[in-house]
Amino acid sequence: MELTGKLYLIPTTLGDTEPLEVLPISIKNVLEMTNEFIVENEKTARRFIKRVSPKKSQPDLILHPLNKFTDPAEIPSFLNSCLKGKVVGLLSEAGCPAIADPGADVVRIAHEKNIQVRPLVGPSSILLAMMGSGFNGQSFAFNGYLPIDKSERKAAIKKLEKLSGDYNQSQIFIETPYRNNKMLEDLCSTLQGNTQICVACDLTLPSEVILTRTAKEWKHIKLDFHKRPAIFVVQK
Repeated sequence: MELTGKLYLIPTTLGDTEPLEVLPISIKNVLEMTNEFIVENEKTARRFIKRVSPKKSQPDLILHPLNKFTDPAEIPSFLNSCLKGKVVGLLSEAGCPAIADPGADVVRIAHEKNIQVRPLVGPSSILLAMMGSGFNGQSFAFNGYLPIDKSERKAAIKKLEKLSGDYNQSQIFIETPYRNNKMLEDLCSTLQGNTQICVACDLTLPSEVILTRTAKEWKHIKLDFHKRPAIFVVQK
């Protein structure tokens, strides 16, 4: 089977760090040879490209927006250049494309159209949190966002704790940053005292915090995670 063109999956930084401190030089090389990108936010994408490749011509860039306002019927057309043998880049807003990210739809379509998919190395907050947690890295599950409703959230937390205990499986999830502190409170009040919680916050940034303690111990720790990107991991 002959593949056509290339779709590069291009990771970005997890925060305001110098890109080439956390990204390999291969990212710079791909950015410099690519002029067409699928992006979540045009402004931040242009800023990222400029920081990594300052000499690149911004007016020559072709950017396709991929966000909650994008008509799904338009997405396949974003890959038309690949069908002509050209290169298109899929840029994440933060971290790795297609992981907890709308870019997964683009990758699926690329496979359907026999377009070569090339994922590039970069920081994944999910994997960095697992690496730093000390929990079971042989079996883990990413659960996205938990319910907002208080009773539904409590039930979800209990379910994840049971799954972790039954299968020795680390359970990973995220929260909207301005609700991080409330999430930690809910975890401490819902989980059994000896269940372990890891909070991995501001990963790769100078303010990075990765801390693993039991639910009982977390009740006595005063750390403010408000409006700071964080990953939560639970291990029974």
